[in-house]
Amino acid sequence: MAPAAANYYSAPPHAHQKQRGYRICDTCGAVENPVAQKFRLCGGCMTTQYCSPECQKSHWPSHKALCQHTAAQMTGAKQQPIGPAYPDENLAKYLRKFTSTHSSLLGWAGFQALQLKRLPANIRQSALLIELSYNAHAESLYRFSVANTHIVSRSYVTSHDPLVAADISRREERCRRSGGIGTLVILVQCGGISQVMPVEVDPPSKISWDSRDDWAEVLRHFVESGRTDFKPISTTARG
Repeated sequence: MAPAAANYYSAPPHAHQKQRGYRICDTCGAVENPVAQKFRLCGGCMTTQYCSPECQKSHWPSHKALCQHTAAQMTGAKQQPIGPAYPDENLAKYLRKFTSTHSSLLGWAGFQALQLKRLPANIRQSALLIELSYNAHAESLYRFSVANTHIVSRSYVTSHDPLVAADISRREERCRRSGGIGTLVILVQCGGISQVMPVEVDPPSKISWDSRDDWAEVLRHFVESGRTDFKPISTTARG
């Protein structure tokens, strides 16, 4: 397994006009407003997001090692012989697109799976592993289905790749400085390719999402239906 880092954040605590789940610029912390302007992806790793070319340029010295590491994994995956572990030469690219497309759904599933509303300390010990099956479908929204989900030790993810572990630690420190509880780690895996998705989590008192025991069924339904309109159900007032 060779995980690579993705970029997915909650809104910073001071941005009360936003609901949790919006991406932020990895340089300046600006909150994405998809209606007005979508953030740009780093062309090398296709995961880290920026609000402007200036922020991307200034972040390059610190992002360079992780970016090149992730891009090398994608190139290496394309060179693997086609088989059960690598059913398509573009599998790494498809998996990154899947993670970006379903980021809100995956973040919500991780929050529910680790029961962070009730047990926020779980964020330090555990991670959510989502195993996907690949479908050779012409439509990108139907290329994956959920084969299984597991709660695993967080070290299962971080011990395999020092660069990814360091990136998660950096995000965790930033999140806690801003009043959050830490970084939720989600590992999305298909065959021999995997994608790490870190989610910076606000304090449970500021999250209005209902606790759901059927999160795995909801996850499977949205993925296998090709739906991208997921929105968490919130009936509990924040604060």
